[in-house]
Amino acid sequence: MVLYYAIFNPEGPQFNVSFPDLPELFTSGKNMTDALHMAKDALEGYLLWLEDENEPFPPTSEYDEISLSKGDLLIPIEANLEVARLKENTKMIKKTLTIPNYVNALAEKEGINFSQTLTEVLKEKLQIR
Repeated sequence: MVLYYAIFNPEGPQFNVSFPDLPELFTSGKNMTDALHMAKDALEGYLLWLEDENEPFPPTSEYDEISLSKGDLLIPIEANLEVARLKENTKMIKKTLTIPNYVNALAEKEGINFSQTLTEVLKEKLQIR
């Protein structure tokens, strides 16, 4: 896990996001939830790019070393590069599973996509997006 601080600057309902230790990295979100997601995604993408280029990660400032403007929020953003690297590979994997016959029959009757449902449930259990 890698952690960098992000500055969230509110502009109406939107948030602009910058990283003091990564001055070339910016993103934004239409609301706080979206901005948090975008910040994590941008940070992971940038750090993976640095890894691919064999560039060292810049050191992380301590929270009390970062200056904020009025209204800004300082939020730590954590990047799990192992998971981010795995997400880059979008290759689909075939799995064989066993479920009760009655569940299969009811799910097929409802037109449920087994692969999509299993993927959604696994992401929820693994707490990944």
